[in-house]
Amino acid sequence: MQCPSCGVETVEQAVFCHRCGQRLEPGETGLGSPAAPSNAPEPPEEEIWRGGYSSKAMAGLWGICGLVSLAALLAGVFWARTAVWWLVVLAVTVLPWCYFLSLLCYRRLSVHYVLTSRRFIHESGLVRRVNNRIELLDVDDITFEQGPLDRLTGVGTIRVASHDRTDPLLVLTGIEDVQQVAAMFDNARLAERRRRGLHIEQI
Repeated sequence: MQCPSCGVETVEQAVFCHRCGQRLEPGETGLGSPAAPSNAPEPPEEEIWRGGYSSKAMAGLWGICGLVSLAALLAGVFWARTAVWWLVVLAVTVLPWCYFLSLLCYRRLSVHYVLTSRRFIHESGLVRRVNNRIELLDVDDITFEQGPLDRLTGVGTIRVASHDRTDPLLVLTGIEDVQQVAAMFDNARLAERRRRGLHIEQI
């Protein structure tokens, strides 16, 4: 069967066109019974997950800061003899913590994610806020990756490949419970495709 809107070949059981989303008329679906009325109420959009950058993603940096601070204090105890040397020790001890704490605050405040039953919303920016919405129908693939330390803390990076023009490959870093979140994302994508009656090709 062909879609009357874009002309693409659709599967026999499809209720919607898998390319443009056009509802197929009863005679074009290949089904014996009429399709559901086009004005039938759709289920309400539900929020599935909300999150952002996790402080656990910087666990390695906290460990490095601790080692640097400890080394600086030990050096001060054994070699510092003047006030100038102690100021240097204090700077080496405190400044890395201040920098990474500022970086953590920026990342937590500037990035927010919301996954619903129909779309994924990505908000970024601290002073200038940018809001991008990706329809789940446009999402092609969802993968996640974790390093050795990430597996211990349960965080990781999610990559979302889609037909979105703004972010065709969206990278979500510092996601806590990354495996569970990636599974929720993929399940929501498949559920939305089934709801719209789209054919899902298995590669």
